[in-house]
Amino acid sequence: MGLRRAFFLLTLCGLLAGLALAALLWTGCKAAASQYPPGGVVIGAEGGVITPLPAPTPEQLRLLRMLDVVGLLGWVLFPAAGLGAAGALFYRWKLKAPIALLLEGTRRIRAHDLDFSIPSVSGDKLGQICSAFEDMRRELLKTNRELWRQAEERRRLNAAFAHDLRNPVTVLKGSVKLLRQDPSNRQALDRLENYTARIEQYVEAMSSVQRLEQLPVKTAGVSFAVLRSELEETARLLAPALDAAVQGPEEGAAELDHGIFLTVAENLIGNGARFARQALEITFCVEGDTLLLTVADDGPGFFPELLKNGPRPFGKRSEAGGHFGMGLYSSGLLCRKHGGELRLENQERGGAIAIASLKINRGL
Repeated sequence: MGLRRAFFLLTLCGLLAGLALAALLWTGCKAAASQYPPGGVVIGAEGGVITPLPAPTPEQLRLLRMLDVVGLLGWVLFPAAGLGAAGALFYRWKLKAPIALLLEGTRRIRAHDLDFSIPSVSGDKLGQICSAFEDMRRELLKTNRELWRQAEERRRLNAAFAHDLRNPVTVLKGSVKLLRQDPSNRQALDRLENYTARIEQYVEAMSSVQRLEQLPVKTAGVSFAVLRSELEETARLLAPALDAAVQGPEEGAAELDHGIFLTVAENLIGNGARFARQALEITFCVEGDTLLLTVADDGPGFFPELLKNGPRPFGKRSEAGGHFGMGLYSSGLLCRKHGGELRLENQERGGAIAIASLKINRGL
């Protein structure tokens, strides 16, 4: 029932009930007054004889006047009481629950708590207001979650950006050290030039994306000899204290995103170098239209949670360590961008093995 109809019916019922009680009281007062002598005279029909009636005593007269006042007051008080009762019932039946829900919802929103819901209490105007309030709460929750997701994505992007720049910077530092020892080292100069250009391209690409998934894939022809040489140089600079062996074909070429390959390779080699004890094995080969890059170490291996759930951003191996897991996470994402995947395994003889696959084009 709508608010207007409910209010009208309750008001009408309250008023009628008040009038009925007032009429009942009036009738009762008149009946009670008839029990006392009214006083006055009676004029006879024949001869006009005047007969005086018994007069009420002063006490009876006061009582009769009181009954008249009570009867008159009943016509005022009972209808007013009926209207008041109708208002109280209207508030209890139609207003109390929706208002309480809206006040509680407002309090929780003010406390930044959106994990609740406003039930549909009725189909009237207040029920529609409650439904509109619930729609507003859902939109606020959706907006907050979207803002949180964007903030988390920005955090992921910044972490990946910082992490993926760390390895090229390490290479640049190593090249600078070699140049200090031998300023005529042409290979170190070429490496400086190549990595500086790569960092510039990476910064330009990352500055134009909002999510890691939006990083563009730009393929170009690269010889396997160049890839092997770069893997050897990366292993020498990122794992100088380890026995690092690189294996792969020296003849042939493929079309792939050179920057993505190097980023994945640096992440996997850097990750293996941090946990390896003595040796690091780096292998790349071609199977059909897929380039496989394998990095194996003789360290403690991947912990079970990582093998079960896969790499996650900011997933630490231990609270004491400073490793946030962005390397494996971003490498897996880049592999998928390139049509492949990243697989993590533990070797039977001990140690971890990471296998990155990238879709390539042959026949160059």
